[in-house]
Order: sequence, then structure tokens, then C-alpha cells
Amino acid sequence: MFNTDALIKELTFKAIRSSGSGGQHVNKVASKVELSFNLNASEVFEDAQKSTIHKKLQNRLTKEGVLILQCGESRSQHKNKALVIKRFLELISFALQEDKKRIPTKIPRAVIKKRLKNKRYLSDKKANRKKPDVD
Repeated sequence: MFNTDALIKELTFKAIRSSGSGGQHVNKVASKVELSFNLNASEVFEDAQKSTIHKKLQNRLTKEGVLILQCGESRSQHKNKALVIKRFLELISFALQEDKKRIPTKIPRAVIKKRLKNKRYLSDKKANRKKPDVD
């Protein structure tokens, strides 16, 4: 499908200080990892693959076609880097999966009967609300 080693080489990483509680350690250490991937400049994917990725991940890409992911779950920068790479690869493989084409099926006879029976029931219920005809 795609070469993961070549794809990982195209990624750029940046270490950021994590937010939240943690005292002095948080203020000193940059353990959060930010991954950025420029889809338009990628040489791993073909044009057709780029367009499908762009279509499926359009709400996660910037206007320039850059995918940005962050991970600050662990206190270790190396673990965060591994987690964000794993998340990125899962996201790309999800975007490249082809959707199954839906095969329209015939409506079962029992479903049609049930709908008509319910329709008749409601019709009778409304008819019973009317004043009776006295002839």
C-alpha cells in the first residue's frame, strides 16, 4: 500500500511543553510531541492516493495541506513520539481504505405488511373520532 519507512522520514517533529498540572517538571521539560506532515509535498503517495487522503481527512488538514497531530499522554518524549507515529499511520491507512459499495436490497414482504397494517390501524383510530352518521 505505502512504504512506512519512507513516510516516517517525511514527518517533522517538534517538542513542546505539556499543559496541565505537574509542578516544576512540566515547566522545565518539553515532553509533548507535535507531528506535522505535508501531504502536498509528499513523494510516497501518488496523486490519486493524495486526493483520497485529502478528501477523507479534509477537516484535519490545514489550508496548505499539512496534517498536524499532537501527543502529550506520557511524561516521556520518546513514548509520545511513538504514540503519535502510531496514530498517524492508523489515520493514513484509514484514509486509504476504500469504502464498500452499498448493495441496495429489496424491501421484505413482512416489512411492507407491517407498514400497511399500522397505516390501517391509525386510519381506523382517526375514523373512530368522527361523529357517527345517523341515517
